[in-house]
Amino acid sequence: MVDIMIKIDDDELLKTLELPRGSMQLVDKNRSEKVLSATSHFKSEIKSGGSAANTITGLAELGSETSFIAKITDDPMGEIFKKGLIGSNITPKLQYSNTGTGTAVTLISRDSERTFATHLGASVELSAADLNEELFAGAELFYIEGYLVQNHDLLEKAVSLAKKHQQIIFLDLASYNVVEENIDFLKYILNDYVDVVFANEEEAKSLTGKEPLEAIYDLAKYCNIAVVKTGSKGSLILTDNTLTRVGVIEAKSIDTTGAGDLYAAGFIYGYAHGADMEICGKLGSLLSGKVIENVGAKINNEQWPELRKTANKYLM
Repeated sequence: MVDIMIKIDDDELLKTLELPRGSMQLVDKNRSEKVLSATSHFKSEIKSGGSAANTITGLAELGSETSFIAKITDDPMGEIFKKGLIGSNITPKLQYSNTGTGTAVTLISRDSERTFATHLGASVELSAADLNEELFAGAELFYIEGYLVQNHDLLEKAVSLAKKHQQIIFLDLASYNVVEENIDFLKYILNDYVDVVFANEEEAKSLTGKEPLEAIYDLAKYCNIAVVKTGSKGSLILTDNTLTRVGVIEAKSIDTTGAGDLYAAGFIYGYAHGADMEICGKLGSLLSGKVIENVGAKINNEQWPELRKTANKYLM
């Protein structure tokens, strides 16, 4: 996915475009182009995006060797996405279709409320048939986002290949409504394949029917490590029946988009370096706290040198 962030000066435009304020609407290519045409006179910012890509970018910016599997189109947006990966030292492992690269047009109101017109495009055409042994060879860790759980064949083949290559598998549940619609399948995937699961309060409750402190014990029955993110209260981590509570860093929140994605990046970075659960959680909080000080789901390039230094101090 490519994120197109546009600051609008009047919410009446949302009514004209039939986009409910604060909503995320799936749109076709024609409607996406109509939204872009109607907002072409506003300032915009275009970046490669998507939940898992945000996480992998965070890991790459910290210094991890990473790659990313996706489907795009050989079009201007696809080129932006590919260049975004390469610019962050991520190895692109891309498939191509003629549908058009997926875009998430984000209309930002004066009070920072966000309204999304999302054209999934080629991104949802990645299929189980596109995955092969070569794509997974050489990696030690595998991260996948829960949005893909609606394609059962794709997700199961991905985690099967990762398990075959003896990779540690991380899954972010991604969205409470996706969890609700796929509970039985998710429980199967968690129990048989996943090593580490990330969930926010709503996702954990959707899967277990319980509040965070009880939900995390249920989640940990399925995999080795369960993480429940509790927003401004921090996060809970459970492994080997040991509960770790991690707070948040002081941050001036501008936009919470990407907070969960970057938490996962920090946590995985710590895990990859053999850190204990408290340090993994603190690294997650560090990155999630920094991304909410930015507009969009990426941390600004100029912040990364200092963040790398801080992250590596945590690991000493």
